Amino acid sequence: MELLDLSFFTSAIRMISPILLAALGGALCARVGIFNVGLEGLILAGAFSAIVGNYFSGNVLVAVLVGALGSVLVSLLFGLAAIRFKANPIVAGIAINFLVLGLTTFGLRAIFNVKGAFYDKNMEGLPKLDIPVIEGIPVVGNLLSGHSPLVYIAFLAAIVLYIFFYRTVTGFRVLAVGKNEAAARSLGLKVTLLQYGAIVACGILCGLAGAQLSLGQVTMFTEGMTAGRGFIALVAMMLGQSHPIGIVGSSLLFGLMDALSIRLQGFSMPTQFTAMLPYIITIIAMFFLKDRGADSQLSGQQSSR
Repeated sequence: MELLDLSFFTSAIRMISPILLAALGGALCARVGIFNVGLEGLILAGAFSAIVGNYFSGNVLVAVLVGALGSVLVSLLFGLAAIRFKANPIVAGIAINFLVLGLTTFGLRAIFNVKGAFYDKNMEGLPKLDIPVIEGIPVVGNLLSGHSPLVYIAFLAAIVLYIFFYRTVTGFRVLAVGKNEAAARSLGLKVTLLQYGAIVACGILCGLAGAQLSLGQVTMFTEGMTAGRGFIALVAMMLGQSHPIGIVGSSLLFGLMDALSIRLQGFSMPTQFTAMLPYIITIIAMFFLKDRGADSQLSGQQSSR
């Protein structure tokens, strides 16, 4: 088995999509002046809700919608704390992460009567889409075709978000809110409505990320299965400066490292070491962000208040 063969890059594309979707959701919140560190909890809520929806409906589309809805409900709770009650968004986000971790653990026992993980052999995961014409092209077909719909939606969402930010009136208003909330209010913009809209959209994207984890990459749910991907998505968002194209690039980096950590396990390397790779890259990225990304996000949040 080679380290960097075609199957490695195919796997990397699957690994990228949850990080990319969540990072785009985080960018929406950042653009309205809210630094959302609750992405981890939102993804986990989406993953668990998708499994619940699939188990009771037997329909994958319904499962994805339920996953998105579950994440939206949690994101609205975050929005209520951060916007309505003026709580510190960082503290509220951390609280959301712990809340969802506990709720999903309780849900496993209350709904499925299991501990640690739930798997049903009769439950179907997301289908694989074969793209006409492209699937017949050597190398390219194997790389780009045969992924779940949510993988393609992740990259499409980046394009749509770019158009929204820089080609639409509402997008310009969202950017204005993030730049200076007080000035945006003085111009008559509905700041609160735009902020809630961004938080709901973030919930939808994180719900899709969770559904990809629990129904796209595997067809099961385990406690804490996000394994820090929400925090990696947060760093990817900061590294990409909340710009959709930049976020795609940074998500590619983290997705490749995630795939590499799994591939190295096939070379008899200790699992404890290989599992560290995505987080080592995250720490390294934080050093580059210490003077740019983090400060710009926090200063934008402070100027908006």
